[in-house]
Amino acid sequence: MSFLRVPVLVQTIALLVCSNVFMTFAWYAHLRNLREKPWIIAALVSWSIALFEYLLQVPANRIGYTQLDLGQLKILQEVITLSVFMPFAVLYMKQPLTWNYLWAALCLCGAVFFVFRGR
Repeated sequence: MSFLRVPVLVQTIALLVCSNVFMTFAWYAHLRNLREKPWIIAALVSWSIALFEYLLQVPANRIGYTQLDLGQLKILQEVITLSVFMPFAVLYMKQPLTWNYLWAALCLCGAVFFVFRGR
């Protein structure tokens, strides 16, 4: 039954991607969908979405921390954040895709290199 074992890094990335989708919507979707509502309504809706983010993020970090150090987990999270945010910004929020996203991604690639080298 060992073929059913999913590697720790794959579990961590999958959970962090899912949690980041929830968090991105919690942080930014109210700017499009609830801009006419009072801020307290937006905050309550965002908190309810963020609950699902935490239900995925906490186990992701606990699983990941069994094989990754704290810095590696953080950089992994930032790469995933940008990877989720870019399509969200362009497709959902209808923002233009600019070169700044590419430059930010290249900087994160450098961060990944340095934090994971020698692993």
